[in-house]
Amino acid sequence: MVITSLDNDKVKKYKKLKQRKYREEYNEFIVEGMHLVLEAYKSNLIVELIMEENEAIPLPCPYTYVTREIIEDISTMDTPPNIMALCKKIPEQNDLGKKLLILDEIQDPGNLGTILRSAKAFDIDTIILSENTVDLYNPKVVRATQGMLFHLNIINKELLPFLDILKQKEIPIYGSSVDYGIDVCELEKKDKEKYALIVGNEGNGVRNSVLEKCDKRLYIKMNESVESLNVAIATSILLYELNK
Repeated sequence: MVITSLDNDKVKKYKKLKQRKYREEYNEFIVEGMHLVLEAYKSNLIVELIMEENEAIPLPCPYTYVTREIIEDISTMDTPPNIMALCKKIPEQNDLGKKLLILDEIQDPGNLGTILRSAKAFDIDTIILSENTVDLYNPKVVRATQGMLFHLNIINKELLPFLDILKQKEIPIYGSSVDYGIDVCELEKKDKEKYALIVGNEGNGVRNSVLEKCDKRLYIKMNESVESLNVAIATSILLYELNK
């Protein structure tokens, strides 16, 4: 059976999931394209496949066939793929590990997605998203991660109280700063074994109230004519150096 009506209840739900409030209400989101569908399948998060009529994918999942018109209506992409999946949100893990990355009010979906890929590449155990950070399940974020969000422990926290918990656990807190601090290249090996690195908002950096709780402030030494780097690039460099 192929769903042909835009007024179908399932289709209406799929469309609602473009909005954050409905993703939070249903605790579900949609991924688009074969690569993301396969990554979601590996993590056992697929609720059902959504496929254009006459498409096929050899995965043992519930599925729904829809018309091309509906695919285009559901999709958030300029050129919608033929295959999507309705997914459960990723469960959070209680074990934080030894290497944490904290994102303080990151706003751009592309930046968040790129940062998550770098976090996986450089062995971060847990990513913490502060209040007012862009939604992890924003379609642009999901695409920008290239599937890496399915292989990370990502949690949402109110940041200042959470930093107090980290202090109780004796996890060193490093804040990124463009003004002053320690050159990340000069950190000793022991400083890289356990830490929580905080990077901040694209326009304002890490909030002062957050920086005040940091044990060290880190910066990237670079040409003095460059005022700052894109937050995703800066985070990737910091994580690379901390992973050495």
